[in-house]
Amino acid sequence: MTAILGINAYHADASASLVVDGRLVAAAEEERFKRIKHWAGFPADSILYCLKTAGITAADLSHIAVNTDRHANIASKLVYAMRRRPSLKLIVQRLTHAGHRAGVSEDVRELANGTPFRGPLTAVEHHQAHLASAFWISPFDKAVTLSIDGFGDFRSAAWGLGRGTQLKIDGGVGFPHSLGVFYQALTQFLGFPHYGDEYKVMGLGAYGAPVYMDQMRKLVMLRKDGGYALDLQYFRHHREGFSYKWSGGIPEVGPLFSAELSTLLGPPRAPTEPMEQRHRDIASSVQAMYEEAFFHLLNQLHPRYHCDNLALAGGCAMNSLANGKIGLYTPFTKVYVQSAAGDAGGAIGAAFEVFRQSGGQRDFVMNHAYWGPDYAADTVRAEIDARRSKLEGENCRVEKAVDEQQLLQRVAARIAQGSVVGWFQGRMEWGPRALGNRSILGDPRRADMKDILNLKIKRRESFRPFAPSVLRERVAEWFERDGDVPFMMQVFPIRADKRAQIPAVTHVDGTGRLQTVSADANPRYHALISEFERQTGVPMVLNTSFNENEPVVCQPQEALDCFLRTKMDVLVLGDYLIERWATTD
Repeated sequence: MTAILGINAYHADASASLVVDGRLVAAAEEERFKRIKHWAGFPADSILYCLKTAGITAADLSHIAVNTDRHANIASKLVYAMRRRPSLKLIVQRLTHAGHRAGVSEDVRELANGTPFRGPLTAVEHHQAHLASAFWISPFDKAVTLSIDGFGDFRSAAWGLGRGTQLKIDGGVGFPHSLGVFYQALTQFLGFPHYGDEYKVMGLGAYGAPVYMDQMRKLVMLRKDGGYALDLQYFRHHREGFSYKWSGGIPEVGPLFSAELSTLLGPPRAPTEPMEQRHRDIASSVQAMYEEAFFHLLNQLHPRYHCDNLALAGGCAMNSLANGKIGLYTPFTKVYVQSAAGDAGGAIGAAFEVFRQSGGQRDFVMNHAYWGPDYAADTVRAEIDARRSKLEGENCRVEKAVDEQQLLQRVAARIAQGSVVGWFQGRMEWGPRALGNRSILGDPRRADMKDILNLKIKRRESFRPFAPSVLRERVAEWFERDGDVPFMMQVFPIRADKRAQIPAVTHVDGTGRLQTVSADANPRYHALISEFERQTGVPMVLNTSFNENEPVVCQPQEALDCFLRTKMDVLVLGDYLIERWATTD
């Protein structure tokens, strides 16, 4: 048995995965156990979960693979230090982070409790791990493979061709130039300070127009080879360092933009200030500039490799708006983006890269995201019993369904009646998206569903859209483009004649960030949506993550607690149906 533990440690979205004989067995992000969004540090609970799922100990591991290599690109680092003379603060910061990651092997040994890991620890260069996470688990035998993010191992992008059992980096963009830093800096400028807030800019941009493109093209300049460069006078990360730390596991990134950006775009927005049309227009322009640079690169790569398949990874691969337009603005016809495309996914990439380097053959395609913990019916029942008095106090009725069809009929009917339904099934999703196992569901036909969700549970910004989970076989009937989007990583335009029928999942620009649901990948979720279609004629449901300003729920007790502290109408835990028949305002 070859068992390889992959780790993303001491960085935001800490995670672990386990690959046994070339097949993924388990994967989870530490935030789901620690209950802190984007948790950074050593992923101890994720590692223990992976080992438990496989029924092994640390002593049984053949390798540990980490998705960073502090020795990678060392020549580029030295040349940069000699030419640019960065601040001592920046150098100390880089060395501190490298020191944390160098201690991973000892951390695993301490975690093992008497069954120490004795095999090698392999450091995989950051973007090599991203590329591996995109290609080795894709359905493609041959694909252009691209990683774009903020920074990792002194690079912000890397690309190459994956073919059969070969994958190597042919080119890239090095520090200090980065599309990820550009997007994150402008996200901060628009008053969204938290790590991972870029998705808010994507939603906000639909309410504006890209009228700031002249300014954006001063920030990002396109190169003939497909790469890009930042005008560094508008950024700080390259000269004075910036604060990247985690206090109690919460990742914090200091300001990335310089004072000069205010001379170009006007004053930045404070988080507490009202949203003006200027901010909406800047958000639209930021997205348009990202797409311009992204498609410029892709259009340079396609003729270089003469391949229509594209495998994407890196934090920027989470930009579902741009991903959905690849088929329109580039020659690529097929796109694969796995469910944890950001740094968490590097844990999978590092593990599969080491497996391949060890001579292992490709024998696995990741066509679903359900690699997290699941819970037996007895465990679910015990958690319900522990909260029996609270449930009774909320006028809740608890039943175990007689059979699956009865369960699906009742849940679909409640959704059709306008109820908000918590849906907790099987193994937890890997990656940031709720994909039908840890989801909150609603009726996409109701124009007021968005307001109902925000009133009862979410309390989030009004400009952020909700997503449709749609039967795979019905996509072409409802969207202007057809394709497999199992991980909610692409935005497609909804057909104009269908938009009025599903206002709750139609964004202001007429698009939807869809998830395609197949019977093979998630039989029960597919059956529920099919039953909803039978009752309503609409082959989709509104799907949002099962949480309330926290990480997506992992365990049954978290689902129950979220249900009890919000105004959710129905909770489905496996075969158990909990219905709240009276709520107080």
